[in-house]
Amino acid sequence: MYMRLLTLFLVVFFIILTSCAKEKSSVEIIQDKEIDLQMIDAYQEGIKALEEQDGLTAAKKFSEAELLFPQSKWAPRASLMAAYSYYSNEYYSDTLYELERFFKTYPNHPRTDYAYYLLAITHYDKIVDETKDLDSIIKSKKYFEFLIKNYPNTDYAIDSKFKLELINEILASKEMYLARYYFDKEKWIPAINRFKLVVQNYNDSIFIEEALHRLVEIHYKIGLEEEARKYAYLLGYNYQSSEWYEKTFKVFNKNYKHSEKRLKKDKNKKTLIEKIKSKIF
Repeated sequence: MYMRLLTLFLVVFFIILTSCAKEKSSVEIIQDKEIDLQMIDAYQEGIKALEEQDGLTAAKKFSEAELLFPQSKWAPRASLMAAYSYYSNEYYSDTLYELERFFKTYPNHPRTDYAYYLLAITHYDKIVDETKDLDSIIKSKKYFEFLIKNYPNTDYAIDSKFKLELINEILASKEMYLARYYFDKEKWIPAINRFKLVVQNYNDSIFIEEALHRLVEIHYKIGLEEEARKYAYLLGYNYQSSEWYEKTFKVFNKNYKHSEKRLKKDKNKKTLIEKIKSKIF
């Protein structure tokens, strides 16, 4: 008799417990739905501000939405949208801050690929002068390479490859700037080293033909004719129709003198990055 009562008690207790659990689960579902609805309302305010091209207000609305409803599934999206809103108004420092916070708060979110792309493109857009903005150049290169390696099948990887080519052009231009400086000062060894870096590391850049020609010039001038002919052969084999190859022919003329005149700096001349961006955008 005692065992029957105990068994009955346990069965009833289990039923009550299960019923409470279901009731609690239903309440939680309703609460979650209410939170999501409130979150969507707040989220839409940010979208509206963004459509009105008020990125700063939009960023604040998205941040407020995330702060008020952190448990909502929309919270990570709001965080990303806040970062994008700052980016749309060129508040790059705020964009980077929001993205850093996103990575810490939502490290495994499915839209992490987009977050890294936004991070890379923000550093890229901070490049104004390739002779000065080295930090932005290096960081954008780093994150574009990260995207290509870790998210190879995304649209972000495709654009990253394109942007990476442009960044390599910028880095090649920096090496050429130094190489030309040493060339003009007739500091032949450092000039050779810089031109070689362009040939070795940036052989797809627009500077490769000039770099090869300058290596021919310098080696011939310091008496290393065989080395000069080696670079002349490389230039002719790969860029036979190049104007630099035509100039290289003249180097082996005994009366040849390299031009020491430099054009005066044009104050209105665009930097390389300005030329590139103006053609693309």
